[in-house]
Amino acid sequence: MGTFCSVIKFENLQELKRLCHWGPIIALGVVAICSTMAMIDSVLWYWPLHTTGGSVNFIMLINWTVMILYNYFNAMFVGPGFVPLGWKPENSQDSMYLQYCKVCQAYKAPRSHHCRKCNRCVMKMDHHCPWINNCCGHQNHASFTLFLLLAPLGCIHAALIFVMTMYTQLYNRLSFGWNTVRIDMSAARRDPLPIVPFGLAAFAATLFALGLAIGTTIAVGMLFFIQMKIILRNKTSIESWIEEKARDRIQYYQLDEVFVFPYDLGSRWKNFKQVFTWSGVPEGDGLEWPVRERCHQYSLTIEQLKQKADKRVRSVRYKVIEDYSGACCPLSKGIKTLFTSPCTEEPRIRLRKGEFILATRGLRYWLYGDKILDDSFIEGVSRIRGWFPRNCVEKCPCDAEMDQAPESEKKNR
Repeated sequence: MGTFCSVIKFENLQELKRLCHWGPIIALGVVAICSTMAMIDSVLWYWPLHTTGGSVNFIMLINWTVMILYNYFNAMFVGPGFVPLGWKPENSQDSMYLQYCKVCQAYKAPRSHHCRKCNRCVMKMDHHCPWINNCCGHQNHASFTLFLLLAPLGCIHAALIFVMTMYTQLYNRLSFGWNTVRIDMSAARRDPLPIVPFGLAAFAATLFALGLAIGTTIAVGMLFFIQMKIILRNKTSIESWIEEKARDRIQYYQLDEVFVFPYDLGSRWKNFKQVFTWSGVPEGDGLEWPVRERCHQYSLTIEQLKQKADKRVRSVRYKVIEDYSGACCPLSKGIKTLFTSPCTEEPRIRLRKGEFILATRGLRYWLYGDKILDDSFIEGVSRIRGWFPRNCVEKCPCDAEMDQAPESEKKNR
């Protein structure tokens, strides 16, 4: 109830501006079209309200819509939680383990990162989601994930309504040449006939809504599984990239150490409870976190400082081996690349064979970095920044030679 009140009151009326963005407009449009068409099809042409099954079906459709919108607006307006402006650790000596944000004039708390879109340091930042026009972080991670679960489930229900409506209404109008097939359609016959006939416009609208429902089920369902995978490991998308770079740093320098992610509590259930609670309020205050044995609060931030000091790990150089048009969903780069395209407003960059890229972070099939516009690797040259597929690039020959350098040279770097 407290969450609902926060949505109604709006501590800052400027939050309403989040709705004026292409992401929420498209997301709410899809929800409105699928839910409205499912209710219309069900009541008028498939399962009337005067039957018990029709009434239950109608209530379920309303229930899906309410739960989806509740969690959607909860994720959007409650927000991820921001590090207080001017924040610093209680123990002043701990500041040596933290990065300082010049924009927020505060130290970045453990697991927090600065979002250029929100212009604030976000607690336990996972990513900035254009569909809610807000960051996904500490306070709204549960609501965002529930939205990713409920939206596909509601769309599956709606898709079944669409399919059965078209099947029952077109059964007596179309001949498929199946003379030997006999299907009992007595349950689909309505007496009296529907007030509004199922015409061409209704068929086109139902077919369009079916396409939206199937597309949403696939796309949002994949995002749900990605989120659950990192939640059960008590990670975020950003922290997964930091962990990958930590392993790269240790392997490159042949160091006798093992990086242990500090916030994985060793149990999927314990990790799950860090995000999902009965009260709806996540564990902790977003500034301090429980850690596993032999780790401390700043284990991850210390690793970040090491990576920041190590230019090779911070920016890995790649050479473009295959042209890339800059498309958000490139069909020619493989199925896995197509369906794992980053869900972000950050741009894609066009690549041409022979160009060089400085990659700073990435996902399994995508990298993010700067394209160097001249032939020099000098710091400060003009660059274009964005995402690009991993299978379009390979490590720069310069880095390949360094990978083969003597072990003593690596350790001295």
